Amino acid sequence: MARPAGPALASGTGRKRKPAGPALASGTGRKRKPAEPALASGTGRKRKPATPVAAEPRARRTQGGVATADVVVSARVGDNAELFAQILALHVPRGSLVADVTFGLGAFWKKVPAGAYRVLASDIALKPEVRAPEGFALQTGVDCRALPHKDASLDALVLDPPYMEGMYRREVEHLAGSGTHAAFRRAYSQSAATGDADGPRWHDAVVDLYARAGREAYRVLRPGGVLIVKCQDEVSANTQRLTHVELITGYESLGLYCKDLFVLVRANSPAISRLKTQVHARKNHSYFLVFVKRRARHLSARSFTASAAASRVP
Repeated sequence: MARPAGPALASGTGRKRKPAGPALASGTGRKRKPAEPALASGTGRKRKPATPVAAEPRARRTQGGVATADVVVSARVGDNAELFAQILALHVPRGSLVADVTFGLGAFWKKVPAGAYRVLASDIALKPEVRAPEGFALQTGVDCRALPHKDASLDALVLDPPYMEGMYRREVEHLAGSGTHAAFRRAYSQSAATGDADGPRWHDAVVDLYARAGREAYRVLRPGGVLIVKCQDEVSANTQRLTHVELITGYESLGLYCKDLFVLVRANSPAISRLKTQVHARKNHSYFLVFVKRRARHLSARSFTASAAASRVP
């Protein structure tokens, strides 16, 4: 029967190996004392253990606001005056200095509270019957493409030039809005020939005016100033021309960020005097575009071509 293993022997002695004793302090032959608590600096007293600091309770997030359906929406059926008043209230603080450089008959301002803004109203040819409302300064003979205002002097600017290529003709008899539509021509144009003999024609003449007026707007607006633009898409030479897209991308190149877009649908149905075959939907809506004088973080102009996608691969 196997005997149980005895205690280990010290190497080469035949004696039992003693269990290891406590460690000795280096070079002294004495037992090493356990470490004493640290002393507070310069006092000779034992340092008290640090008292744990209770964590501050995290503030509970409280949702603010109220439930309501009374908000400004991006599309509505109605007229210019109602929507324009809402756009001003949303984007232009009261008391701001606003230049309406295509004032016309002043139709935009009919629903804006009197005295809410300081308004510099001008047009290339103001109608004789137009009178200045409270807080307005009227001036005629002002071209929106060459404004008299100083650089960075305005809080906001309103631009609503004729946006149909039928209003850009080198001869008066060729202007749109003849006969029973004469009132339309009178309200939305100066009933005079427009454009240079060598300048752009048709829809390109419309965009050219917006471009030149946009450069002037950028010059006279202060940083962070607001530009409100009215426009409408159209079919020109049997080709769809999306004016609002051209303006958004074009004005972005100037340093104007499109902050908001509103669609205004006319309340009545458009009539056509001589319809043969319809190939495009009849336009019954227009746009208000709201720009801010600052660079856009994300550009609206995109390229979906394969070469553009390849250039973005790291």
